[in-house]
Amino acid sequence: MGGIPHDKYEPKTKSEKWLHSRLPIVGLIYDTIMIPTPKNLNWMWIWGIVLAFALVIQIVTGIILAMHYTPNVNLAFQSVEHIMRNVNGGWLLRYVHMNGATLFFIAVYLHIFRGLYYGSYKSPREVTWIIGMLIYLAMMATGFLGYVLPWGQMSFWGATVITGLFGAIPGVGESIQAWLLGGPSVDNPTLNRFFSLHYLLPFVIVALVALHIWAFHTTGNSNPTGVEVRRGSKEEAEKDTLPFWPYFVIKDFYALVVVLVVFAAVVGFMPNYFGHPDNYIMADPLKTPAEIVPEWYYLPFYAILRAFTDDVWAVQIASLFSGGIIDAKFFGVIAMFGSIFVMALVPWLDTSKVRSGRYRPAFRFFFWILAFDFMFLMWLGARPATEPYSSLALVGTTYWFAYFLVILPLLGVFERPQTPPDTIEADFDSHYPPKPAE
Repeated sequence: MGGIPHDKYEPKTKSEKWLHSRLPIVGLIYDTIMIPTPKNLNWMWIWGIVLAFALVIQIVTGIILAMHYTPNVNLAFQSVEHIMRNVNGGWLLRYVHMNGATLFFIAVYLHIFRGLYYGSYKSPREVTWIIGMLIYLAMMATGFLGYVLPWGQMSFWGATVITGLFGAIPGVGESIQAWLLGGPSVDNPTLNRFFSLHYLLPFVIVALVALHIWAFHTTGNSNPTGVEVRRGSKEEAEKDTLPFWPYFVIKDFYALVVVLVVFAAVVGFMPNYFGHPDNYIMADPLKTPAEIVPEWYYLPFYAILRAFTDDVWAVQIASLFSGGIIDAKFFGVIAMFGSIFVMALVPWLDTSKVRSGRYRPAFRFFFWILAFDFMFLMWLGARPATEPYSSLALVGTTYWFAYFLVILPLLGVFERPQTPPDTIEADFDSHYPPKPAE
């Protein structure tokens, strides 16, 4: 399948032709910003620009913060306080970086659920979706590594709990855990490794983002109808699309300004709202906090991790057939990573020929339950690992897996979807009827 037809960059001056024949960087930029984009994109398509901006902000502020940070267990906590109190604008840099992670994850969750609703993962965009999930995993790893660096109580004990998950892997778990920690427990080698990886991974994310953009520029952008841009001729394609510049760039920047106003209000007036007060206490291996809670964006998966205890029948069956190798802890680890893996498999689990949830009434019903389930699991992840929260987490986890592994495949067989419009142009005209000629 060929790409969407559009005007290619043609160098005009001698200097442009000279550069273009040796390094076509100007042509690459031109083709990127002038790519034909479906004209019916709604406001849920603004999260890409927010994510790009958040990534830049995190890298810039992170580089500056790294100039003043000391990755040593005896000095890390004090170096963060030094940044907050003595470095010019240090408090602002740290709060922007800290809350920038929150902005990053809010945007990525809205971006993912938008893709799930409108079927942006369907053919021919499977690779785009997979790369997006790799970006999400890299974000989760980067966020976790960064959370350890302030070396507060929650940083230390969070690292202890999360790295302990790898120790649950039969046979090789203890070796992997020791390799991650750089020793038998969370200590100075751990902090050094986490600091190094936290600095490195954002640049890996940049590379993956470049692949992500390349992938959807090759297949074309998805849109709310799920209908593809007509490719019969350039004239037909132009009826379905508009150039990304200036139409969608202006729209995206307007949305970005609105988001940044809210972000600035959070940084200025409630910078610690998403944090934990225990992280302003220096790490003490001899004092365990009453509740060890990860950052809010990990809470749904933390609830899934803790949902499986020795009393759960699925754990008992797995333990029986594995000869006791798979215990409750290891089963929880499998479920936690499996909950992300099933999202990556959704292009093949969704068997419906209709892409967009806009034309799938039954799908919409189950999708909004999934969205509520995600928020419910997030709330449960912050609750104690006691009843009734453990049972409720098991219910939420069951629906999460049932949605991807059972409901989506069956909907493609039994659902009777509505008929999408024939073209993007028809959908656009139904919302914005063309003015009659005078």
